Amino acid sequence: MREDMYMLPQGFKEKLKGLLGDGYPDFENALSAPPVRGVRINRIKASGDIDVNGATLLPLSYVRDGYILDGGDGIGASPEHHAGMIYVQDPGAMATVSALDVKEGWWVLDACAAPGGKSSQLAEKIGPHGFLLSNEYVPKRAKILVGNLERLGVTNTVVTSLDTSELAHLFCEAFDLVLCDAPCSGEGMFRKSDEAKDLWSEENVALCAKRQSEILENLASLVSCGGYLLYSTCTYSPEENEMVIDAFLSKHEEFSIQPVKDELAKVTADGIVPDGSIRDELAMSRRFYPHKSPGEGQFMALLKKSEKDRKKQTILYKEADLSLSKSETATVIAFLKDTMEEIPSGRLIRQGDYVSLVTHPCPIPPRSVFMPGVLLGEIKKGVFHPHHHFFSAYGHLMKRKINLQKGDERVTKYLRGEEIDARGATSPGVLAVCYEGVALGGGKCVGEKIKNHYPKGLRNN
Repeated sequence: MREDMYMLPQGFKEKLKGLLGDGYPDFENALSAPPVRGVRINRIKASGDIDVNGATLLPLSYVRDGYILDGGDGIGASPEHHAGMIYVQDPGAMATVSALDVKEGWWVLDACAAPGGKSSQLAEKIGPHGFLLSNEYVPKRAKILVGNLERLGVTNTVVTSLDTSELAHLFCEAFDLVLCDAPCSGEGMFRKSDEAKDLWSEENVALCAKRQSEILENLASLVSCGGYLLYSTCTYSPEENEMVIDAFLSKHEEFSIQPVKDELAKVTADGIVPDGSIRDELAMSRRFYPHKSPGEGQFMALLKKSEKDRKKQTILYKEADLSLSKSETATVIAFLKDTMEEIPSGRLIRQGDYVSLVTHPCPIPPRSVFMPGVLLGEIKKGVFHPHHHFFSAYGHLMKRKINLQKGDERVTKYLRGEEIDARGATSPGVLAVCYEGVALGGGKCVGEKIKNHYPKGLRNN
């Protein structure tokens, strides 16, 4: 048994013994083992099989393109990671979005989105004609969210940093799916996080449950009639899970709990029906335990809103004037025509010093917008300077590219921020630097060298 197992809060251990009964020894043994690592192939950018530092990828039965990672040390510095071909994500965390069939073209809200694993899953599933509002209340975490979505080449998403009560004032029944991966006491992360163990207390559990109920209440009006509300946590506490859902359903008869997909049900345990509850259907919620499936703890409950009195989906605000001047528009269009084989459809907007391409139909919210669409770049003294998001999202559409293969020493040099030689580049000018056909970032071919435009904050040491 790992030594840190003895550091589990005693109150937590007693609670889990009561919840799991005879299954508790298996649970404790699972927590004594090293955590598993999961990885998901991002089909927005990658196609075919992926070789990540020679790792063995063991497929998960309930997540398309989801794997348990065996080996692959240093995966975060790998070109596959830098190129957004993969996303490192716990198997339990991947499971939530697999609760239902998310349809192409849906409007989806991820209400508590950082660091972005579930948002990136959703963006892939809804496709380029869907829309994802990815919201994170904590601004520092919202910046991390933006960085991950840029790396993964997501184009159909707005990132905001708003309280869920503010979202309720901006949208009415606008979303086919609202995901609430609620802030919680983090019991499911005890194997990975000493901080979660140190902060645990029954008082904190109660505070989390109160906050979760408030968040769910705010989100109820955002779900379209016939749409879904998917609630999840990374904790085991019934107070934060089934009891929150039980209380929510008591207030909202228009919602009912639904079964998850069979593939997920097979690898999870039934939800718990709390003492005093009359809702046996709470057993349809799911508990992801490390002794039942490899991964960390997760809870999920899928709710559906009645189709009775279906209303028109409504956006309750008007977008401010974010248009570019004629000269700014001409500068951006000239750059796009020079660099791209085809220009994606959409509208150009200005936000602060930056120009973005908005390919979705949603008006840009009035404040706390961290990413309104694809961040193209900025205009300085009449010259357009492209942003990393532009290369990540649209590098495959660029006229000028250099395609580096696995084993080419220039890949390592590029990811360190160094100039690389231009052999194989198609012509001088701004180009996409690709790895195995997938955009890593950008550069500029000048003579026999490519000047490196890879952002300093992303470079390998």
